[in-house]
Amino acid sequence: MRRRTFLKATAAGLCTSALMQNAPVHAAPKKQLIIDTHQHLWDLSWQKLPWLADDSPLARNFVTSDYLEATAGEDVRAVYMEVDVTANQKRAEAEHVVNLSRDKAKPTVAAVVGGDPGLEGFADYVKFLSAFPEVKGVRQVLHGTRPQGKCLQPAFVKSVQLLGERNLSFDLCMRSTDIGDGVKLAKQSPDTRFVLDHCGNMDPKAFLDSSDENQKSIAQWKRDVAALANVPNTICKISGVIASVPGMATAEVLAPVVNHCLESFGPERVVFGGDWPVCLNGAPLATWLSVLREIISNRPEKEQRCLWSENAIRFYGLKDVV
Repeated sequence: MRRRTFLKATAAGLCTSALMQNAPVHAAPKKQLIIDTHQHLWDLSWQKLPWLADDSPLARNFVTSDYLEATAGEDVRAVYMEVDVTANQKRAEAEHVVNLSRDKAKPTVAAVVGGDPGLEGFADYVKFLSAFPEVKGVRQVLHGTRPQGKCLQPAFVKSVQLLGERNLSFDLCMRSTDIGDGVKLAKQSPDTRFVLDHCGNMDPKAFLDSSDENQKSIAQWKRDVAALANVPNTICKISGVIASVPGMATAEVLAPVVNHCLESFGPERVVFGGDWPVCLNGAPLATWLSVLREIISNRPEKEQRCLWSENAIRFYGLKDVV
């Protein structure tokens, strides 16, 4: 979906109820359709994940059968999210998940694949991706060893603008302190659709400590999320927050982060992401689903459907595959 179409659909008011925390409780149906826009899968027999430590609990295969077990009892379709494989494996990763998305017996229906904006050969890579309608976007993780400001380098910006020309989105997976860079990138790339991953990677534990440092970081994150929400070609993925709170995965702990994102972006510009299996650093996927249901339980049922599925179907163009 091109930017103008996306904005027109948003303006049409598909999920127009105000996000009101004090609204009457509308319990979400147990078997509601869920579009999980952040499904990781990896098979270490052929994929190389340099970021994954050998002693990590995640240093094993996580494949479709495991995901089906993790989502048992739910009606889930998934958008695969790239897993930061080595550069020479990105085309193989894309081809693998395209084939996975074409398998009607699997829950995966589309993919956001890895890419290296700004590097030589990126335009050819995007042309390669454009042959696959199952590929909806590209992501490069911008935290970790990647320096602040990387996404504002001229070659990087040009690459992200190219994604918009090819009707592909770009995921902003960055440090909470770098969201301001995302604002600048989105403004420079008005025809590219952007997704802020993981609520902007704000640590919910900061809200439990009233130290001056935490209050300062919270205030900056809130300002930057609101500023990004003011850029019309952006949406926010409600995901990732549970991974940083092992043993503390409750609605009370996660609600401040989730609610600020919901209120900043509004009911039409938020999507759900499971972040499985990375979520296991904090709690099982079933716990994340349960906690998020509790957080949004007092919001109108229409808004809940928008978050769980309707917005993702529209944003990723999934109407014909779910």
